[in-house]
Amino acid sequence: MSEPRITVVGLGSGDTDQMTLGVWRRLQQAARVYVRTEQHPAISLLQEHELAYTSFDSVYEQHDTFPEVYEAIATTLLLEAQSLQEAIVYAVPGHPMVAERTVQLLRERCEDAGVRLDIIGGESFLDQAFIRLGIDPIEGFALLDAAELQPAMLQPRVHTIIGQIYDAFTASDVKLALMERYPDDFEVVIGHALGVAGEEQIIRVPLYELDRTPGFGNLSLLFVPRTTEDAVLNRSFDRLHEIVAILRSPEGCPWDREQTHSSIRKNFIEELYEALEAIDNDDPDGMREEFGDVILQVMLHSQMEEETGAFTVYDVIETLNEKLLFRHPHVFGTSSATDADEALGNWEQMKAEEKERNGTAASRQSQLDGIPPDLPALMKAYKLQKKAAKVGFDWDDLGPVLDKIQEELSELREAIASKDALEQAGELGDLLFAVVNAARFIHADPEEALTMTNRKFKSRFAYIEEQLRINNKTFDQTDLTEMDRWWEEAKRQ
Repeated sequence: MSEPRITVVGLGSGDTDQMTLGVWRRLQQAARVYVRTEQHPAISLLQEHELAYTSFDSVYEQHDTFPEVYEAIATTLLLEAQSLQEAIVYAVPGHPMVAERTVQLLRERCEDAGVRLDIIGGESFLDQAFIRLGIDPIEGFALLDAAELQPAMLQPRVHTIIGQIYDAFTASDVKLALMERYPDDFEVVIGHALGVAGEEQIIRVPLYELDRTPGFGNLSLLFVPRTTEDAVLNRSFDRLHEIVAILRSPEGCPWDREQTHSSIRKNFIEELYEALEAIDNDDPDGMREEFGDVILQVMLHSQMEEETGAFTVYDVIETLNEKLLFRHPHVFGTSSATDADEALGNWEQMKAEEKERNGTAASRQSQLDGIPPDLPALMKAYKLQKKAAKVGFDWDDLGPVLDKIQEELSELREAIASKDALEQAGELGDLLFAVVNAARFIHADPEEALTMTNRKFKSRFAYIEEQLRINNKTFDQTDLTEMDRWWEEAKRQ
């Protein structure tokens, strides 16, 4: 018995004129021919010359997904090659090495199966696409599979061809992915049966009409021309990096060039609080703008370090991605978490392991180390208490915590009676610290709780101001009794 062999040949991308003479001779000489699909113009040549072949079209009806179809075809071909004495020929549309998953599966498995694999090229659909659509790939070119398309794959600065758009459903998925990066009215080009006389169609449509255009089938593709339009590029992270680098360059903005980490440090804090305000106000437009301002601060500080050669913003992103992957073993690893508490436990465990690995754990001499010194005092008190509680320095329940608040309140009263300002401030701090402990026991963030109260106070005080305007009064013309009455009315609103 001769060596089992599969010879894969490409039928070309269109009619029979695009099939190479070498491929045609192989088809004529083959004892057994398989074709992935009959839905290709070149099959007519086999039929005219009464060349027998077996089609895998029926396999498409037997499976729910394309990966299952491709697996079934590859498995069948390998079994056939192993059981027959003569080589078999497997014919695929276009070029065997361009967008042909069954061929990739054969390349991965033939050696282990003891089957020799030969591949003979043919004109791919890309050849006709370059000609018919006027694309020079040297300008930058990407070929993407519609079934696997994700917005992150798109590169607007290069020409993009998207293949495997078999139907309107796939076209709809492609449209949604493209709309993440391109405007709804961006012009794209649909190509049907490129290079096939009498069947070729080239249709230019705005992106939003992509899945409303009929005619998608086995010989369809989509061409997305490269662009430098601001409306497209301004939606990319790379463009942001480029803009910030220009602003900091000698040809950029004088103000941006002069800034240092120290000079814009306060800006970082201000932008964070403005973002928090937008969140608290449930203001989507405000959030979109303020989140951008926060990102700008990250970009500026990272650009300063890039200029010294220390690191780039891509290093920042890499570090963050690695941290997220490492600290979520229940998502990206083998651990599990059925609720938020278990997920948080995994996070803390992996965080501790991470510190052991990079040596930061050994550098901390106190259990209370690792809290940023510039945190607001209320937030800092909360974190200090949480760290102390982890090593057992904590009460078992809320009762003693509330007793401690009463104790500290009494001591504050005594300090007030003593008229010692320093002592009064100290006792007030002790009282606030005890209240923060109570917040921790009832699982309430003290910073958020006080923020809610501040908003509540502002709203009720605004009601008093409104009542003064209604009654043509000023604060000088009212008294606490009247204002307290309006305050109670505001509480009932």
